[in-house]
Amino acid sequence: MTGASSELLICDLTQSYAPHGGGGVSTYLREKRQHILNRTPHRLMQIVPGPEDKVIEDGRHIWVEIGAEQVRGSPNYRFILRTSAVREVLERYRPEIIESLCPWLLPWTAINHRRAHPRTALVAGYHTDFPNAHIHRVSAELLGKMLAGGLRKLSVGYAERTYREFDRVYTLAEDMRAVLQSYAINHVDVIDLGIDTSLFDPKRRDPAFREVLGLSADGPLLIYAGRIDNEKRADRLVAMFRQLPAEMGASLVMLGDGKLREKLAAEAQSEGLSIVLPGFVGDRLQLARAMASSDIYVSAMADETLGISVVEAQASGLPVVGVASGAMPARVPAGLGLLGPVDDIEVMARNVEAIWHSDYRAMGQAARAHVQSRFSWERTFDVLLDEVYTAALAHAAERNVDTRSWLTRRWSSELRHAG
Repeated sequence: MTGASSELLICDLTQSYAPHGGGGVSTYLREKRQHILNRTPHRLMQIVPGPEDKVIEDGRHIWVEIGAEQVRGSPNYRFILRTSAVREVLERYRPEIIESLCPWLLPWTAINHRRAHPRTALVAGYHTDFPNAHIHRVSAELLGKMLAGGLRKLSVGYAERTYREFDRVYTLAEDMRAVLQSYAINHVDVIDLGIDTSLFDPKRRDPAFREVLGLSADGPLLIYAGRIDNEKRADRLVAMFRQLPAEMGASLVMLGDGKLREKLAAEAQSEGLSIVLPGFVGDRLQLARAMASSDIYVSAMADETLGISVVEAQASGLPVVGVASGAMPARVPAGLGLLGPVDDIEVMARNVEAIWHSDYRAMGQAARAHVQSRFSWERTFDVLLDEVYTAALAHAAERNVDTRSWLTRRWSSELRHAG
């Protein structure tokens, strides 16, 4: 499909976009846009939430923002409720392929559009096992295990019904494909994420980086890049840092923005902790410099979806300390870091110590070699377009043939009965 001469209009549809402080999906949208426009003849439309309705056509790229309210507790994110506005855009442009990148509400907007236009192929990216990661874990904390189990069962039913409607589903790890198969969703592909290893490279290490941040400690420099909010469990990193022995001389830089940033910065300052929260870094080169100038990447995120920041850290030559949940186990195999239980800050602190007192540089080199052997955006999108999209288009064509055949048989039967 990448080398196809025919032009297709591909549509990305997601709630998980933020113009500032955005995570893996925002990176994915940007990299995909570059790949489509630079390496294929196709057009790309990307529909995301925004402060107001907006359509910007720029050559083969169409950027669409649907006016949406901000998500409480996540000021960088908005949630589209006006699905009629999305349907109007889809009706206007009639994309041949729609890729849904989030589980809530918008997948059914795509499904309903496809029902009106059966030739449309639907692809879904299943990045998080939301019945467990979002529904069960959160509701268990709030409502107890019994009610949480019931809500999980309902959400599994929703997942089964929703993703069976798609012509193809892709995920990012074999274990997630197994989860989908347990939901009786079998039309699943596995693709690897990409990374720019020429940008994220240990060679970008800057000896003056600590001084620029105002850090004087000479022990390990820990780094985290992502939203500074409850969902990302950013406060656990500060709590973990308090568990590290003072003689270790550790420092922590937390790059990103979010509702917990000011609170955590004030706590660190009042307690004299060697922690800085300089805010969101929009310059990718500066982010690469920060990664390469650090020693260990840390994340307490339990429901990591794409894990792009983890892979960027590995490409920069860093071992990873995280939690054995979400996408993290797939991103951090044995020998490239240490993972512990969710919310266990003591284990996380001990894992940081263990890596620092081991040959952490060799572990970081192994992490970079791992990324170089598996991850590239060109490979990601070649697989997506040539394999996943091609299979989805074939299934859509087959589905339409079956529908026409059924209608023909029914029409012929009615004619016979009428005669």
